[in-house]
Amino acid sequence: MNLADCYLLLGLTPTASLTEVKASYRRMALQYHPDQNPDDLTAKDKFIQLTQAYEFLLDLVSENMVISPKSVANSYTTDRATAVIEVTPPPPTTATPAELSLAEERLKWNSYQQLQQLLKIRKFAQATTIAEGLAQRFPGDLEVRQWLAIAYQQWGRQLFRDRQFNKAKIYFRKALKTDPHNRALSVQIEQELEYIQQNIG
Repeated sequence: MNLADCYLLLGLTPTASLTEVKASYRRMALQYHPDQNPDDLTAKDKFIQLTQAYEFLLDLVSENMVISPKSVANSYTTDRATAVIEVTPPPPTTATPAELSLAEERLKWNSYQQLQQLLKIRKFAQATTIAEGLAQRFPGDLEVRQWLAIAYQQWGRQLFRDRQFNKAKIYFRKALKTDPHNRALSVQIEQELEYIQQNIG
């Protein structure tokens, strides 16, 4: 079951908040729960699929809005295998983003999944290449810009762990420049840059 299937099963769009995910699951789980449909095997199968989709999305969607597998580790010493793509709501704008075709939407979310996997296994060069390609393909897409910023930040953190401090600063600054409106990301990167400045020079 992929990300798109999970949203489809729960009747949601990829921008659904955690509250919306929970509400949709509760509503549909009541409808298809085996206790409510004791003789209906189809309902039982649907309930199992809904539960799997819900559990999958719980790991991906943050309270604020988005696709965020887990919270960012604030410590450099933490060696986590999970990658983080934390998306904050975009700043108010009067421009209307272009609607994506079904094929473009599929490309975007399949690439997102691939990006997540690469970050998890610490393939930062490949992850950044995918994110940069998406940013070129969808130049006005704020989510894609945020994904690219996170890829830069994650690579910067790895460079920091490898004690390549000058290169780490470059990628941290790229992340800031790519997504200047993501306040949570900005705060983290500013702390990381300050740490480098105070301890390394």
